[in-house]
Amino acid sequence: MTDAPSDRRHHLGGPRALGAAVLSVSDTHSEEDDPSGHLARSLLAAAGHRIVRYLLVANSVADVRDALDPLLADRAVEVVVTVGGTGVSSRDLTVTALEGMGGRELPGFGEIYRSVSFEEVGPLAILSRAALYVLQGKPVFALPGSERAVRTAVERLIVPSVQHLVEELER
Repeated sequence: MTDAPSDRRHHLGGPRALGAAVLSVSDTHSEEDDPSGHLARSLLAAAGHRIVRYLLVANSVADVRDALDPLLADRAVEVVVTVGGTGVSSRDLTVTALEGMGGRELPGFGEIYRSVSFEEVGPLAILSRAALYVLQGKPVFALPGSERAVRTAVERLIVPSVQHLVEELER
């Protein structure tokens, strides 16, 4: 009997707690009232990762980029998870901000996220621009802002793959 792909251990080293930053992007929430940002932090911590930074910024290209620059420069931050701003409305600007930061997109994440999301919400999954970029050698996951979307992405995709992704980027 073979292990399911998410159960396989394909790491260069042993289990490793990564330094994670969570960046919530919202015009309607505050740091005190950010259920999806709180959930992302809780799920990453429950998987053994260290939450080294948390920020909440307005949904603007400049604010997202201004918040990401110091996170990416911080040696303690090995992975960034953004929450919110990945929809199709004119106010959803997280992906637009990431696209212009000079990194590269790893399209498999968004493709698989939408496939998994389709199982949960049906055709509305096409409205998500969830994405994964490599910026300054670090993975930056852009997740939708709903708690359901955060749980799906973190539990089913990020936690099983992020350690190997970081190790590959460090090679």
